[in-house]
Amino acid sequence: MTTQFELTEDQLAIQEAARKFTADRITPFAAEWDEKHIFPRDTIKEAADLGFAAIYVSEESGGIGLGRLEAALIMEAMAYGCPSTSAFISIHNMAAWMIDTFGSEDLKGRYLPDLVTMDKIASYCLTEPGSGSDAAALKTKAVRDGDHYVLNGSKQFISGAGANDVYVTMVRTGEDGPKGISCLVIDKDTPGVSFGANEKKLGWHSQPTAQVIFDNARIPVANRVGAEGDGFRFAMMGLDGGRLNIGACSLGGAQRCLDEAVGYTNDRKQFGKRISEFQNTQFMLADMATDLEAARALLYLAAAKVSANAPDKTKFAAMAKRLATDSGSKIVNDALQLFGGYGYLQDYPIERFWRDLRVHSILEGTNQVMRMIVAREMLRQ
Repeated sequence: MTTQFELTEDQLAIQEAARKFTADRITPFAAEWDEKHIFPRDTIKEAADLGFAAIYVSEESGGIGLGRLEAALIMEAMAYGCPSTSAFISIHNMAAWMIDTFGSEDLKGRYLPDLVTMDKIASYCLTEPGSGSDAAALKTKAVRDGDHYVLNGSKQFISGAGANDVYVTMVRTGEDGPKGISCLVIDKDTPGVSFGANEKKLGWHSQPTAQVIFDNARIPVANRVGAEGDGFRFAMMGLDGGRLNIGACSLGGAQRCLDEAVGYTNDRKQFGKRISEFQNTQFMLADMATDLEAARALLYLAAAKVSANAPDKTKFAAMAKRLATDSGSKIVNDALQLFGGYGYLQDYPIERFWRDLRVHSILEGTNQVMRMIVAREMLRQ
């Protein structure tokens, strides 16, 4: 009965490789990256040596062709060291996957070799200053002019903006609403492309975040992914996977803080005995572990559904993202409480995870939107 819930030998090997990479190359340095706002480009590129820059890019295109569960295992493992860096790698993977899955052979040939090795890093551009949850209302406009589109508008909250080399961007080429949205691949050095100042954020300090601005930028029609009007469909399909990955990042961060809390409460003494001997502490730790395992089980199930293209994959991805990110934040908050005043200090990792995980209930669709998606799918039955 339990074997159906066990990871395969290959999945365990992938998980172990990601955990070792994290222990060696992420965890020892993550606090400094956060404190000094360092973008660890060299470390991120090292992840590509393990195939982690092209997790679900096909083997024919140079990727490792894994499924969404394997991707979740990798993101969860790396988030144990640094959720910000893990999430950044997830975004690059989404952009590379979109080009591989929907792009022409010419487009794939021009971009994927460098993306697979992370000689070039990609950003994903959907959100705008006036369209966040209502992504179909985006205004960035691309007007056809011969063999090019002339692009005007801006994108908001873009991870890697100004630092990354390639921008997979959703633009309006037609009518209002989702049917008028197309997808373009844009190079950083394109004339008319510029970037805003880095945002000053609560967390995610190891990655730059800024506006991407288009002012009469000319983008070749050959850089369009798929047909005109297909962009919104691609974006929604990408979000299923993105939601799983950001949920997995919450699982990894929560697991780290739970482990830290167990160790701390076993060492810390008050009133003549270890904190872990108090029943209140035991109840808190038990609830944290239970909530984490419940969220993990749902996320792994949702990942399997997305890989299998199950009819209810979007509903399960939304449910898993909502539960994993809400539970993750609560678990980290409870860990901070168990640490007491020390949890509030930067000398310990808990406050960094508290800050990093807070945004997970906002991005890839707010958790309120996740509830709307789940309810909508239920009411269609």
